[in-house]
Amino acid sequence: MTIDNLSVVDRIDWNSQTDEVALIIIDHLSWTGDDQSNKEHMYFLQEKVNAYLEFIESGEIYQSCPKARAREIVILVMAMDPLSQEAEIFFEKVKAFVLKTGHKMRFWHIS
Repeated sequence: MTIDNLSVVDRIDWNSQTDEVALIIIDHLSWTGDDQSNKEHMYFLQEKVNAYLEFIESGEIYQSCPKARAREIVILVMAMDPLSQEAEIFFEKVKAFVLKTGHKMRFWHIS
């Protein structure tokens, strides 16, 4: 399960300390100097986030993870590579969009 598999929620995790439910996107792609590659990467990230929002809004999340009821839901991107400058600008726009839907979004670089 990875960012380019748009039909699957990669992972769902409940954090007992924060009481948040995280929908995790596993991002294995690199942010490169190649413009076309980066555009494709951004497309996959945007489509994956849209799929996760549909998963939340449809209520399917509550069937898959009953603990999600009445808890804050966070979309967490766990990435192998840090964000490039262009990717960071893109991520902030997507994050702002997700915030307008009533949810949070975070980026975590796995080092």
